[in-house]
Amino acid sequence: MKKFKFALFAFMVSMMAFTFASCSDDDEVKDVSVTGVTITPQTLELKEGTTGTLTAAIAPANATKKTVSWTSSDEKVATVDNGTVTAVAEGTATITVKTDEGGFTAKATVTVTKDIPPFDESKYHFDLFLTVDKHGGMSSKNITIVNSTSSLNADKGLITVVREGAELGYYTMESISKGKYYYQVYSPKGSGSGDRFVKYQIKDNKIQVVQEQKFDKNGNTYKARSYTHAWLDDNTLLIMASNGDNSKIIWTKLNTADMSILAEGELEGIGVPEGWESLTTSGILTYRQTDNKLFYFYYAKRKKDSGNPMRAIKESNFRVAVINPESMKVEEQSVSPVEAEMAGSAYGELMQDCVMYDEVGNLYLACFVETDTMEKGMLLRINAGETKFDPSYNGYKNADGKLLTVQYMGNNKAFIYARNDNAPTVEIGGKPVGPTKIDGYSHYYAILDLATGEKTRMSFGGKELAYSGGRFSQRSVIFNNKVYFGTNTKEDDNSIMYIYDIKSGNVEKGAEVDGRFFFDMIRVVEND
Repeated sequence: MKKFKFALFAFMVSMMAFTFASCSDDDEVKDVSVTGVTITPQTLELKEGTTGTLTAAIAPANATKKTVSWTSSDEKVATVDNGTVTAVAEGTATITVKTDEGGFTAKATVTVTKDIPPFDESKYHFDLFLTVDKHGGMSSKNITIVNSTSSLNADKGLITVVREGAELGYYTMESISKGKYYYQVYSPKGSGSGDRFVKYQIKDNKIQVVQEQKFDKNGNTYKARSYTHAWLDDNTLLIMASNGDNSKIIWTKLNTADMSILAEGELEGIGVPEGWESLTTSGILTYRQTDNKLFYFYYAKRKKDSGNPMRAIKESNFRVAVINPESMKVEEQSVSPVEAEMAGSAYGELMQDCVMYDEVGNLYLACFVETDTMEKGMLLRINAGETKFDPSYNGYKNADGKLLTVQYMGNNKAFIYARNDNAPTVEIGGKPVGPTKIDGYSHYYAILDLATGEKTRMSFGGKELAYSGGRFSQRSVIFNNKVYFGTNTKEDDNSIMYIYDIKSGNVEKGAEVDGRFFFDMIRVVEND
């Protein structure tokens, strides 16, 4: 009996074990594998110092292991902690989320911008350079007066310089301006020999000299007007030109804060090419900040065996020197792909903006070539990151004359000042004056599409603006998303200022300048 009871008990225990084991197998939860991950939102815009949230969604929703890791491509721009993004500094970063199981990834782009306060135009003013009776421009002997005005809107009315302007005297329009100040090589009593560099302001209808620096090292002296320049930073100014006999290139670096000479010397690697006698007086110099390179455009003059003493004899293709701004060594040289002359080569952009850059760092240079029928304008380009001109690019294909100034407006558009060599002949003082003459009325403003080369003449009130007089100088400025430009037409008694709103595309008529004075140049200057 005992044996039977024991057997029965053993049987019951074994059955219970079997039952429990069966129940455990039936109820077991199987692991669900991760098949992917998505991120929301895929783009995130933040101001510096703010935070935003990115959310990761694991697929499938019932996946067993849902742990992920977060990384930023640039923690100097944005950091990420469990999906919370902190904006550190202006720029763009890629945030990546990665599943621990399977290594699946998803990405989001974070753009960090500065919280820039509205631009305060009241901190600046316009300086209008005006000449008496007739335009001034390059090497003008006419009296030049500067009128400072806080506004060029129509409610400013008629601007006159009678008792409201500073006469330049032996200072010239061929100057450098930045911030509150003007800078230029000064020629005492108009001698043409510049032995000093002067920093000055135009205040209270007077030229007020702030500081002077004599060029007394290594015998470097510069001719007034005949030099080129580039800003390496807010205070470091590089000026450069050929020496007295135009046989070599000299340079000087100045700290404009205290007008001290940082360094100066002769540019190594550039000399008069074989068969030529001299170099251009200044050329054009520009600094490309994106890759810390200087570009110097120049050419040789006066062929030795030509038998022609004319100074105008020059190389058909200008040269490009790439310079290291720290060592001032020429790193490489090339020749322009077309026969052309730089528009501002005589005065190194002291009078005219001939070089511009777009958002990505492409460099554009205005130039021209003399044909049998016209001085044909061209716009050449050195692509970002490259050092030679793109031979396939000419952004000014439909030239009707010389391209004088170029200013980049954004969105692949430039504001230009150009000449039409086929403009009508006008009568001045009872004599016919053709469009290419220095006093001719043949100049116009236009918007240039840099991709297509299409030009759109500036209009007002549904009508193209009349041709303006004035061959040289810089008659437009871009300031706070607006272009301010002036015209000197034969039809109007006064010089008229116009204002083009870059964002809206609207043109409005602004202030007028007393017709006794010819509008030549405009600068934006920071208030003292």
